[in-house]
Formats: sequence, structure tokens, C-alpha cells
Amino acid sequence: MTNLYLFNTLSRKKEVFKPIDATGKKVNIFVCGPTVYNYSHLGHAKTYVQFDMIVRYLKFKGYRIFYLQNITDVDDKIIKRARNEKLGENGWKKISETYEKFYKEDMQNLGIISVDKYARATDYIPEIISQVRRLIKKGYAYKISDGWYFDLSKDEDYGKLARRKSLEADDSVSRIDDNPEKRNAGDFCLWKFSKPGEPMWESDLGDGRPGWHIEDTAITEKEFGPQYAIHGGATDLIFPHHEAEIAQMESISGKKPLVKYWMHTGFLNINKEKMSKSKSNFKTIRELLKIYSKETIRYFFASTNYRKPVDFSEESLNDAKNSVSRLKNIIREVKDDGKSNEKYLKEFEKEVDDDINLPRGLAVLWKIARDGKAHGKIGAIKKMDEVFGFDLFKEEKIKIPLEVKELIEEREKLRKEKKWVEAEVVRERIRERGFEVEDTSEGVKVRKI
Repeated sequence: MTNLYLFNTLSRKKEVFKPIDATGKKVNIFVCGPTVYNYSHLGHAKTYVQFDMIVRYLKFKGYRIFYLQNITDVDDKIIKRARNEKLGENGWKKISETYEKFYKEDMQNLGIISVDKYARATDYIPEIISQVRRLIKKGYAYKISDGWYFDLSKDEDYGKLARRKSLEADDSVSRIDDNPEKRNAGDFCLWKFSKPGEPMWESDLGDGRPGWHIEDTAITEKEFGPQYAIHGGATDLIFPHHEAEIAQMESISGKKPLVKYWMHTGFLNINKEKMSKSKSNFKTIRELLKIYSKETIRYFFASTNYRKPVDFSEESLNDAKNSVSRLKNIIREVKDDGKSNEKYLKEFEKEVDDDINLPRGLAVLWKIARDGKAHGKIGAIKKMDEVFGFDLFKEEKIKIPLEVKELIEEREKLRKEKKWVEAEVVRERIRERGFEVEDTSEGVKVRKI
């Protein structure tokens, strides 16, 4: 097995991947999941599809993976939406359960099969309270009017992941807790005291609910322990969210590092602009799946390195759609000899080993597909496809319009009458309508072009 190199956000360089497990084979990986208050969008699709491929590749390399993802099911955004929709006392729960269901459906429809466990924040309340208590005991947390806060001035290492040391609130790019009583502007809430009408859990800390950052470390400590191999997420979570996770867990355990390898996906833009509801370019996964297949979407995301930003456009998705179609057409003509081409598999591994370089792996897939002299093509392509998840060998169920069915029958009649020229003219008419007919020993097969 050749060496796998991963770009580690913590060190800002590519490092040889060496699991922290004593056997060198078991890998725990945690990726930040969604806050379930709305439909998931294309940015989510990019991160979760690309991490699905990353995990699939780790399995291709022979590692035993446990892939954990959290679900933030109690949060200010969820509470606000429930209040706006006048859903009553447990409205927040109705919102979170509804959109968690939609999220999991979206993941399934995108072909994401690698997640071993989705962990809801509210299922870990005892662990969250335990972490806050330990931070208080060690002098890292203090109490003010609306909750318990982490004191950043007590953590000399804070900022090591993002390479920024500022404690100012406006230095954060996502979700900062506002309260003029805070000791430092960047201090974040660990446990929020509940206001009337809000969800709450009884505790000696004061009746309340978790802050945003604390749920992840409570979940991973329970499932993995104080240290684990890989933490992933989108680039915008580096600061302050992932920085806060490090501060919390390393302060509690005294063990460093919390995570050996930090991996972050690049942003997704829409027609070269940042996706935003205010710009009317906000697109959900559900909307996209009505137009494009999961194979097309996965091909699109496999075509760019996970760390790089990608520009979403109709043109780029259509290119991906055509590429998947061409690839399937080439493979359809290949006969399975029951072997697996080791030369191409080694080349595939060598290319992808460079920081999960899926675009270069994709180039190898095309190379073997087009190599007319290669043996063991089907076996090798199947193993590569287990990483990409394009379902290249899955028979497509296609709906054939009545008009096309009638043309197929007309062509068959002409062929039986040996009217070959007229039959070819009808074949062309079928092709103009987006379908191809193929004459085989088993009869006529129809596929969509």
C-alpha cells in the first residue's frame, strides 16, 4: 500500500497519513453536520459528497472507518423559525425533526452511503453538561447573566488552527454570542440559560440548553474519546467553530492534539458569486435533484479537488451530465473478462494518494475506459467506481415516450421486411428524440442519449 498524503489545515502542509489507532488500520472521522431549520443547499452537497468520496477512498485503501456526523437539532435559528411559524411550545422539535428527515433524504438521494452514525445534539445533553462542569472546575468557564462562557484569555493556544489570535467578536465569520458582560469579546457560550418559551434542560448549571460549539466535542468525546484521527467540514467553520472545539476539548483533557488531521472543503459559488438568499441564487439540493441525477452531481464535485472552491453553473452541470453519459456508453461496450487490471488500480491509487486528488483519479478512470488493449477493465473500473459512486454499472430505468415506442415498432417492422434504408431513417428519427436503439442477440435495447 502506497503512502496517502493529506493536507492538514493545522500544519498548512501535506502530511503522510498515519492513524492514531495502534493497529494503524482503524480511523475515526467526524464531519460537522447541518443545523436542521431549512432545506439543505448546494454548499452542503459539495462538502458531504466530497467527504463521502474521501471516506470511500480510505476504505479503498483498506482502513476500517467509523464516520460520525452531528445534527444540530436545537439552536437559535431553529427556535426563531418555530416562533415565526407559531408552532407552539415544542415547535422547535417539529422544525428540527422535519428538516432532519429532509436532510437525510437528500443525502440518500445524493448517493451518500458512508456515514455510520448521525448524532443529534439533544441526545448528548448529559455529556454536554459534564463538559461544561469540567471546564468550570478547571477555571476555563465563567458565569454571566445569560449563561456559562469559555474564557479565551485562559487558552494560550487559541487561534492555532486558523492562525489568528484576535479575541474580537468581529474577527469571527460565523455565530458569535453577544453580551456586553463578557470578559473578552470573542468568548463563546457553553451553556445558555433558557428564556421563557424556549427549550430547556434541568441542570445544576442552571436550566438551559447547549451552546453551538460544545455539542461537537461532547459527541466526539463520547464516541471516540479525547483524541481522534480526522475532523472535516467546510472552510467557513475553521474560525471560530473548529477553533472553539480545540479550545474546549484540549482544555478538558489536557491532551493535544484533539484531532491529528483537519480537512476542509472549499466554497461553492453560483455563477462566480457567493450563494446567498439576498442575491436570489440560493439553490437547494432538492431543486437540483429535480434536474440532474446524483451521478451528474457527484461527477461535478469529483472534477475539482475538495480543498478548492468550485463554481456552479448550468453549463458545468451539463458538461458533467454529458461526461457521465459518455463514460457509461464506453463501458457498456466492454466485455467482462472476470479480471481486475492491477496496473491501472495502482496508477489510480498513486494519483488519489496525493491529498485525495479525485480529478486525477478521474483521469485514470477515463484512461482505462478508453484503452482498447487493457485487460481486466471492468473489474478495475468497478473498484474505482466504489470511490466515486457514479453507479456506472447500474441499469437505468428510462421512460420511453409513446411516440418513440411507435417509432421503434415501425423500425422493427421495416427490418423484418428487409427495408434497411427505411429502417435506418427511422433510427435517425429516434435519435433526434434523444434515444438510441441497439440490436443485440437478446433483442432491441433502448437507451437515453
